[in-house]
Amino acid sequence: MNAELDRATVLHRSAAAALAALDGPKPGTTAPGAGQIGAGPAGTAQHEIAEELRVLAARLAPGWLGAPLDVQTPAMPLGGVDRGGHLRIGVAQPLDDARFPVVVPFLGSAHLAVDGDARDRRVAGLLRAVLLRLLAAVPQRQLTVRTVDGISTSRAGVFAPFRPLVEAGLLRPTATDRAGLRAALAEAEQWLRPARPAVARHRRHGRLLLLVVASLPELTDGADLDRLDRLAQVGPEHGLHLVVAGWPPPPVDPELARADLPRSTTIRLRNPYVLVGDPPGESFRDPLAGGAGPVRNSDSAGARGPAGARGPAGGLNSPVYLDDDPPGHLVEQVCAELTAQADPGARPSLAELLPDPAVDHWSGPSAEPAADGLVTGAGFDDQTPVLLRFNEITPHWIVAGRPGAGLDEFVTNVLYGLALRYRPAELAVHLVDLSAGSSFTTVLPGPHDPSWLPQLVSVGVEADPEYGVAVLRHLAVQAERRAWQADRTGTNKFADLATATGMPRIVCVIKEPAALLDPAGPVAAEGLDLLEKVARAGRAHGIHLLLADSGAEAGTAGRGLVGGPWRESVLSQFPVRVALAGGDWVLEPSNDAAAGLPLGTAVINTAGGLGGPRGATRGHERSVRFPDPSVEAGKLAAVRRQLWSRGPAPAVAPQLFVGYERPDLDADPAHRRALADPADPPACLLGRAVDLPARPAEFRFERSPGRHLAIFGTDRTGPDLLATAVVSVAAQHPPGSARILLLPLTGPDRQLLERLAGRVGDRQPVDIVDSDVVRTLGDSAGPAYLVVPAADELEPAGPVATRLRNLLDAGPGRGIHVLACWRRVERFVAFLGPSPELIAGIVLLDLPATGLAAGPGALSSWRPRPGRGLLYDGQTDRQTVFVPFRATATAAASSSPSAGTATVPDAATVPDTEADLDGMREVHQ
Repeated sequence: MNAELDRATVLHRSAAAALAALDGPKPGTTAPGAGQIGAGPAGTAQHEIAEELRVLAARLAPGWLGAPLDVQTPAMPLGGVDRGGHLRIGVAQPLDDARFPVVVPFLGSAHLAVDGDARDRRVAGLLRAVLLRLLAAVPQRQLTVRTVDGISTSRAGVFAPFRPLVEAGLLRPTATDRAGLRAALAEAEQWLRPARPAVARHRRHGRLLLLVVASLPELTDGADLDRLDRLAQVGPEHGLHLVVAGWPPPPVDPELARADLPRSTTIRLRNPYVLVGDPPGESFRDPLAGGAGPVRNSDSAGARGPAGARGPAGGLNSPVYLDDDPPGHLVEQVCAELTAQADPGARPSLAELLPDPAVDHWSGPSAEPAADGLVTGAGFDDQTPVLLRFNEITPHWIVAGRPGAGLDEFVTNVLYGLALRYRPAELAVHLVDLSAGSSFTTVLPGPHDPSWLPQLVSVGVEADPEYGVAVLRHLAVQAERRAWQADRTGTNKFADLATATGMPRIVCVIKEPAALLDPAGPVAAEGLDLLEKVARAGRAHGIHLLLADSGAEAGTAGRGLVGGPWRESVLSQFPVRVALAGGDWVLEPSNDAAAGLPLGTAVINTAGGLGGPRGATRGHERSVRFPDPSVEAGKLAAVRRQLWSRGPAPAVAPQLFVGYERPDLDADPAHRRALADPADPPACLLGRAVDLPARPAEFRFERSPGRHLAIFGTDRTGPDLLATAVVSVAAQHPPGSARILLLPLTGPDRQLLERLAGRVGDRQPVDIVDSDVVRTLGDSAGPAYLVVPAADELEPAGPVATRLRNLLDAGPGRGIHVLACWRRVERFVAFLGPSPELIAGIVLLDLPATGLAAGPGALSSWRPRPGRGLLYDGQTDRQTVFVPFRATATAAASSSPSAGTATVPDAATVPDTEADLDGMREVHQ
């Protein structure tokens, strides 16, 4: 068969050379005595040779590789290419009535280059046609495609018609910048790296990597071009093929000047035709004539074509018209068929994967002790269930996949598999979702269902990076405590310690960890240190991490997590790698087992992503199908209610942090306790701290210097939080025992303070005062609170400001404290002057801290963001990010949470202190 194709190749080149060499009339003219162009013996020969070329082209580029797309029907079956092959690029027209398809070597032997990029409509059409041909011709599991388009920044780019394949996980989104180009080049370089250097891998056992560059991104430099050049030199033997538009690059910079792309057929644009250069290692001269056939395709030879076109040295001596854009309906049909093929068929059900919920696996005969490790079902390899374990050998996992690949579904299956097998006293679970949007809804209460998985200790939904750090900090403390207990009891295995003490294993799921480790984020350094500390210490102390990464927060799938400098130090602690569709980056570069995975499937690797010898059975790697729990939501809810009813009584709800909800002061446990039993020293509550254990963000008014509070916010946010602080501090004193003095400096402030007086007047005596109160208040005894909602109006050098500074100095010792709202940092700094220690409490809302470095503490790192504040205590040097309470100045007193928190368990049942958290199912012994 190969010999016949080689013969066909030789005949095709011979016939093309012969047809191009025939003497005949120039385009647009008529031979004397001829009724039409091509009449007579020469015309007959032209037609015969053109027909021979069409037959030969059909043999060299069968099916989708060579069929005319403008008349193609979707009925032609996809796939079928299992060897090297030629590729059609257009139609040659040496004379007006002599045409033949132009096919060039490609699969297994060559690349394709065009000297213009996709800004030329003809090039864009050719790229789409080539991509469609290859997607339709090569079996789906054998072809991996990466695309780059440096002039496109939106869906309306060159490859927009193939968007359905991106959404189905069969194509990666097109890279549009230099970083994306370099990532694609790195992947191609890794593709060429053999699993064993001494063993040559020919085309990776039939797999192909196609890199299509529609245009080079801006700022592409010489090093990037050199990488493309090197890839082209060795790519075909390894199944790597390039289609590069815009090569050679325009000679605008001598350093970027390059010769033709190695081992490529080069297309040079003319108007309206193109010239096709010789394929690599071959020539369009007549090989049957011993090399003596006419070759009139150089500029000096005067190659004939429209308007007397001339071509470069070498190549086909004929103008060529590139294939047009493929019809839209054809692209849609091929994409639909490929997407349908990617569907693995009937996915397994939850009943097949999960243990029977009717059986008590916690204490019955089938109970498995968690002390020896945790086990759960991951999916099915054919009909065989595949189990995964959390233990000392496989302590931590990374699960990766593109958005929509089933990341939440896979994690849900894991959580329910664990919850059904291990009772709450043996298993404690922390969940952290750092992405935008709600997750973990299947394990939490709903509007009409109060149940939750009883193993849950804490859940963070749409959480801040600071919350993720708080959870890791908490786990690091638990690891230290467990290490201390192991030393005290003389045990060197967690299984022995757990058996002796009943200590549970802890599983922490962190979704989108790249947001936590973002170098531009607020906690990257601490987050990285804690992640490594917990990963290393957790292995021996029953603490396990599951990182679930779709790359949604990092911009490119997982690259922020895997491609950073912590790859060796941190990721080496994660031997279990689960690659869903689009998550092949989580495996080692030489391991392509997950390339082109369809939805609902995963590759599970327990050797840190390593592959193995080609064709060998890999005991550490399995391909599985896993259920979609969203289609069985009713059954999942029934399992959750059943487990909840089996859990300890009274049921202790998990600590819930919901990043998109604003808490309610009236529903806060600390505020409720203060109303019943006033605190000493009193404190103002500002919101819920982004922290674990759950706690309020509070500032205590002790009788020590500096115990005053300054709130920085806009006209809307600052006064609202100030009113909340006053309402909360009024509740911290027995009724009628503290004076609240409200000092308006503007008309709008008086209206706000009048409403605030109505809110707190039934608890404490309230007076709306003028500036004279500053002169007399310092001589009186507290407790008393002076509230100034527009402190910017004070003249820093005026008498009122001077007396207020004296009050700030002497007031706390008498139980007198000032709560003020500022809108301009520079006015605050000018007011304090050389004594920044006069005010220890600083709250930053939606204003930057520029200029506060000269005041109490260096807070310049604060970056305002919606719905968040920063509380800084200058005396303890402690910073707390918090979610402010909703405005309370005009709100009626209420003890019920808002409608937005209807799915949250009653706040009264949520633990609020470290001691409370320590007591939950002995998690933190």
